[in-house]
Amino acid sequence: MDFEYFYGKQSSQYAFYRIPKQLFTEKQFDTLSIGAKLLYGMMVGRMELSQKNGWIDDYGRAYIYFTFDEVKDRFHCANDKAVKLMRELDSDKGIGLIESVRQGLGKPNIIYVKNFVCGSQA
Repeated sequence: MDFEYFYGKQSSQYAFYRIPKQLFTEKQFDTLSIGAKLLYGMMVGRMELSQKNGWIDDYGRAYIYFTFDEVKDRFHCANDKAVKLMRELDSDKGIGLIESVRQGLGKPNIIYVKNFVCGSQA
């Protein structure tokens, strides 16, 4: 493939995932794989859509939908890898950057993306 160079302000033409630098610089996140860090960035990006759609729970917390099929599609991976990435982020089985709540009846899980910079609110 022969790609062109960037000229002037052309680099601003892309949409980007926002991945917090702390995920790469803070010791507490050393155990997270690069894939899990990227998935977290994708989920943070999805939060803007949640605001627009009014996906806010009774406590004022925004949530997203991000299914295993979406993870498999974005990462071009099998189910086992998608499950592993989600587990790395999960509050029950992983580091706690997301909390997944089952809805049942074939509905996708509600996912709360946690803001680790603000700390926990009780």
